[in-house]
Amino acid sequence: MIVRASTSDPMTVKAKWLVVCLFDDGEELPRTLASSPLGSLVTKLVEGKDISLVAGDWTPFYGDFGLAATAVGVLGLGKRGNLDPASLFNAGVTLTRKLLVKPCESIAIAISFEGDISLFVEGVIVGTRDSGLRKAEPSRYSPETITFLGKPTQETIDRAVIIGEAVNLARDLVNTPPSEKSPTVLAERAREVLAKRGLQAEVWGPDRLVLERFGGLIGVSAGSDEPPAFVQVYYRHGGDTPTLALVGKGVTFDSGGLSLKPSASMEDMKCDMAGAAVVLATIEAVARLGLKVNVSGYMAMTENMTGGRAMKLGDVLTMRNGKTVEVLNTDAEGRLILADALSYAVEQKPAAIIDLATLTGACMVAVGTKIAGLFSSDESIALEVEQASKATGERVWRLPLDPDFLEGLKSPVADLKNVGGKYGGASTAAKFLQQFVGETAWAHLDIAGPSWADSESSSRDSGGTGCFVRTLVALLTSRSQSV
Repeated sequence: MIVRASTSDPMTVKAKWLVVCLFDDGEELPRTLASSPLGSLVTKLVEGKDISLVAGDWTPFYGDFGLAATAVGVLGLGKRGNLDPASLFNAGVTLTRKLLVKPCESIAIAISFEGDISLFVEGVIVGTRDSGLRKAEPSRYSPETITFLGKPTQETIDRAVIIGEAVNLARDLVNTPPSEKSPTVLAERAREVLAKRGLQAEVWGPDRLVLERFGGLIGVSAGSDEPPAFVQVYYRHGGDTPTLALVGKGVTFDSGGLSLKPSASMEDMKCDMAGAAVVLATIEAVARLGLKVNVSGYMAMTENMTGGRAMKLGDVLTMRNGKTVEVLNTDAEGRLILADALSYAVEQKPAAIIDLATLTGACMVAVGTKIAGLFSSDESIALEVEQASKATGERVWRLPLDPDFLEGLKSPVADLKNVGGKYGGASTAAKFLQQFVGETAWAHLDIAGPSWADSESSSRDSGGTGCFVRTLVALLTSRSQSV
């Protein structure tokens, strides 16, 4: 797919669809369109409130308007003063979701926008991809060409395409059936993706993990016939600037182990590796963008199954940093594999760590399905995450990490147990993770809600969402620009 900028006259651009983007505050049409029969009709309908210019609303027009394009439509952007990052991104997603349900070789998009149009372009790219990876007949058709007319520069578009494609990479990985992404297969996929960007990923299998004392990852994987994997990668293009470590949970399917989930609760458990997918997609995007940063990635991958060697309630595991954990719920497995990954990441001495995990249903109870819980031991890294999320329109909410949450994790036989009481589950899980980061600045994003959409909407497909790839890229871009 070719995505390009052009200053051509919208009247003369040859495309299957010409899309005219308009704000709902009296914005004028592009000059040549304004004086055309189409312009007169659109102006009349807008003035009469006969078409909606609410952000994401789409109105197609049919007839011969003297255009080189085969068909034309108007996409509303809402009131200019109300435009925010989320609505701009969502408008782009909505557009391509609507247009690409049928084969469409080319789209031209006319937009006059004074600010950063990259979020809209990112949305357009994300909308070209749906979740139907294994459908006999596609439900979304990728165009050969998308042309942005007006003020967008090619540099802006190229950057936005990279970010949009990274989001779609994370979505595709999440949406892949679990039978096709065992831990070793997913690790190899990570290696291939990173190799294309000139990065060499190191993958550890079960023998090396035993030698490296990854007791949590080995314990969780014991009930599966599929061996675990641990992927690490280092991107060093920031000179002597501080390193940010990204850690992702990669449970490729979670049955709950012996603490078996109900069947309905397993239906979306191919999503339990979304944290690892986000880490992989973020580093791939950073490499493509050539950001001047130092970032490392750590992805712990396993299945959580019920085989004869599965960890049992009452088992005690020894984590990478030497802490012992009594397992009282095998469905609280994500924190066990992250304990090893975080411990190892700390040993590499990054300046800060951000981990992402579909960790707790309790977080969804607390803040809903579209907001990630943010926990942090450091105000500076927490503020970075919050600012980056606001810039992209992805939503986080700071949740408590008070010392009393540690009380519920005390065990009579080990240093910790892996679950607390029935209240404050998301904070208790985060408090558990904090025991493995020491004094390193750290933020934890519980993405259990926003990583997966149970149903589609006008601006979102069902399935994996690729959430927080854009936020992490924005955070690292900000760091790169401050070098």
